[in-house]
Amino acid sequence: VQLQASGGGLVQAGYSLRLSCAASGRTFSSYAMGWFRQAPGKERESVASSRWSSGTTYYADSVKGRFTISRDNAKNTVYLQMNSLKPEDTAVYYCAAGSSALTMIRNNGIRYWGKGTLVTVSS
Repeated sequence: VQLQASGGGLVQAGYSLRLSCAASGRTFSSYAMGWFRQAPGKERESVASSRWSSGTTYYADSVKGRFTISRDNAKNTVYLQMNSLKPEDTAVYYCAAGSSALTMIRNNGIRYWGKGTLVTVSS
């Protein structure tokens, strides 16, 4: 599975962005998908993850109620809708594929990483 994230950019605090992650490979729908981020000087952290059926999702406490992960298996694409953005959301965002959404939200079980996309939130 090859992954390519897009949709990052510069926005003001309080605004929204939607990230997309296009996946190649015939087995996309069998993987759990997740979004991670890495801010300058910090370790990479999980943001959200989704089971292959998209019926179950997990979120980091810092983004609950503001971010939503969704996926379209027909389009081999996973999305991250980010609302009410804060300056502390500034980071490079990565999408990833793994075997378990629960494991991924715990920063484990990643099988494939995509290239990141930069999100900058100004105050």
